[in-house]
Amino acid sequence: MKVTDAEIVISAVSQKQYPNERLPEIALAGRSNVGKSSFINKLIQRKNLARTSSKPGKTQTLNFYKINDMFYFVDVPGYGYAKVSKQERKKWGVMMEEYFAARDVLNACVMITDIRHEPTKDDVVMYDFLKYYELPVIVIATKLDKVPKGKRSKHLKQTHQVLNIEADDIIIPFSAETGEGKDDAWHAIRQYL
Repeated sequence: MKVTDAEIVISAVSQKQYPNERLPEIALAGRSNVGKSSFINKLIQRKNLARTSSKPGKTQTLNFYKINDMFYFVDVPGYGYAKVSKQERKKWGVMMEEYFAARDVLNACVMITDIRHEPTKDDVVMYDFLKYYELPVIVIATKLDKVPKGKRSKHLKQTHQVLNIEADDIIIPFSAETGEGKDDAWHAIRQYL
């Protein structure tokens, strides 16, 4: 997909603030610092529309990015970051649950994992959470450039098994550095727009 227009429209913390144009939405979920912002920026060919940070836990709101006036990417707070207070994590949980439970224009979720490591317990909980809401999930196994070519299929298989990926969901190996997997990611996302 050629992206000619991309902008952040709002950072929302509750339903009252969500955009109400009824455009399709694709949520983006992943552990803190797994590379969600880099994924967005690579897909839309922008250096830093989505702010990357070396400090995990930076995204604390639902960030709505309007793409080509056609749909939204919705970046949700990263999970699994220990330095956030329990109270703060609870607030994020409520905010995310409200979004995933009530948003009828949410068509799918892109869940970002790190291909180099086995998915964490938090990744498994997130995948199960998305399946509870009957959302199609596109797993993006990022940081592909850091894994030798000969070991990639082993790492993908591990991700598939640990998350117990359902038959309709897919895993796409991806690198924000090289752009490998970008076309496959767009192809998968387009099916839900």
